[in-house]
Amino acid sequence: MSAAAPPPIRVLVVEDDPVAADAHALYVGRVSGFAVAGVAHSRAAAVRALDREPVDLLLLDLYLPDGHGLQLVRSLRGAGHTADVIAVTSARDLAVVREGVSLGVVQYVLKPFTFATLRDRLTRYAEFRAAAGEASGQDEVDRALAALRSPQPAALPKGLSAPTLEAVTRALRGAPEGTTAAAAAAALGISRITARRYLEHLVATGRAERAPQYGQVGRPELHYRWITVR
Repeated sequence: MSAAAPPPIRVLVVEDDPVAADAHALYVGRVSGFAVAGVAHSRAAAVRALDREPVDLLLLDLYLPDGHGLQLVRSLRGAGHTADVIAVTSARDLAVVREGVSLGVVQYVLKPFTFATLRDRLTRYAEFRAAAGEASGQDEVDRALAALRSPQPAALPKGLSAPTLEAVTRALRGAPEGTTAAAAAAALGISRITARRYLEHLVATGRAERAPQYGQVGRPELHYRWITVR
């Protein structure tokens, strides 16, 4: 008789942007072994949700309308809540990272991110959480911690290079009104076909969106815009 599957890891998504919150909840729900316990759009709503039903993990935006995410973590620790935290943020201040680590933030995911990135972090967190019993030695302790601290970079599709993707990403982010493949190609000194491949990759990974742009004559040209998530 096979052993029963462990219960799913219950996740509370805390994100003030409703569109981003729905996307994050959708991502979590697609990862085996995880379940969305709820979605909160503010610090106060998160506290109410946790008072109703404790969870295992917070997927926490650090910039909330009624206070910083780390203030929420600090107050939760004081109230006896022991849920782990994965911070989802655009903040790159390493002082904030250090403070988060001291409060029990186990991972940081920088916005904007793809499903593959979050899946990797959640899978590694599950591996870390599943470690039990007494370690046989330093190596076993190191392996347990490495599950959290050594994520593998996501592989790019064949034919795409990281430097060119970074250049196209910068160009798109630097165009608030968006751009076309032709305009990006001219700005970067690459072919229109190459620019479009990278722009389409950004669309496929959820970091950009596209829409037809109608001119006076001819076929409409695709217009790409960076998706800004705070």
